[in-house]
Amino acid sequence: MSVTREQFQRFVQERKYLQNVSPNTILIYEAAWRKWEKFGPDPVSFVAGMRNSGATAIGCNIYIRALNACFHWAGEKPIPKLKAEDKIPPTFSIADVQKLLKFRPSKRQTRTHLLALLLLDTGLRISEALSLKISDIDWDNMLFSVRRKGGKNRLVPFSLELRRRIWKSSSRHGYELLFCSRDGNPLIYRNVMRSVKNLCAKAGIKTPSRLLHSFRHTFAVNYLRNGGSVFHLQKALGHSSLEMSRRYANLLTEDLQQMQQKVSLLNRMR
Repeated sequence: MSVTREQFQRFVQERKYLQNVSPNTILIYEAAWRKWEKFGPDPVSFVAGMRNSGATAIGCNIYIRALNACFHWAGEKPIPKLKAEDKIPPTFSIADVQKLLKFRPSKRQTRTHLLALLLLDTGLRISEALSLKISDIDWDNMLFSVRRKGGKNRLVPFSLELRRRIWKSSSRHGYELLFCSRDGNPLIYRNVMRSVKNLCAKAGIKTPSRLLHSFRHTFAVNYLRNGGSVFHLQKALGHSSLEMSRRYANLLTEDLQQMQQKVSLLNRMR
C-alpha cells in the first residue's frame, strides 16, 4: 500500500468538506490510520497487529472499512474484511420493556424516562435523539425530522402515546432541544449513560451490554417480530444498505420455533 499521510489527510478533508460526513466518522478514519501506521504497512501485518492486541473480528472490520474508503479513493486495492461471528444483538426482554412502561419516574428521572421510551418507540440512534429539536417535531402527522449522518434528513414516525408524553414534557422547559440540561444546553453522552443505568436499576431491569444501542436493537427485532419488513426497517433505522438491516432478521431460536409451527406443512395438513 502506497497511500501517504498527506494523501490520507486530503481524503479526510474531502470527506469532511465535500461529503459532509459526521465528526464521529472522521474520528474513526483517524483512529484507523493511526493503527495502520502502528501495525502496517501491509494488510496481513495490520490485521495481525490488531488481533494480537485483543481486537475482535468485528472491531477489526470497523477500521478495515474506514481504511478501505481511503484506499478506494486513492485507487488502491482494499483490505479483505474478516469473517465475524453473527451474534444476536443485545436487547431488552418484553418483561423489561413492560417494567419500563409501567415505571413512575421521579421528577429528576422524567427526562431520562422519556428518552428511553423514545428510543424504544423509534429506534433512533442516541446521537440522533439527543440532537432533536422541538422544531423537528411534526405533531399532527407524528413525525420526527432527523438529521442523518452526512447532514441529510429523514422522517421517522412515532406513536400516539409518545406524542402525549413529549407534549407534556416539552411544554415545561421551553428550550430549543427536546432533551437538554436545565440551562438548555446539549446533554453529555456519559451523563446520559449514567442516568439510563440508574433508571434501569430503579425499574428493576438488568441492563444489557451496549445499553444505549440496545434500545435500537430492541426496536428493530420487535419491528420484524410484529410483521414489519426488512425494507421498511432499513428506512426506519436510516441504514444506507439493506445488508445492515438484514442482521436483525437473525432472531432468537424461539422466533424460529414459532414460525415453524405456522409454516409447517405437516401441521396444516393433519
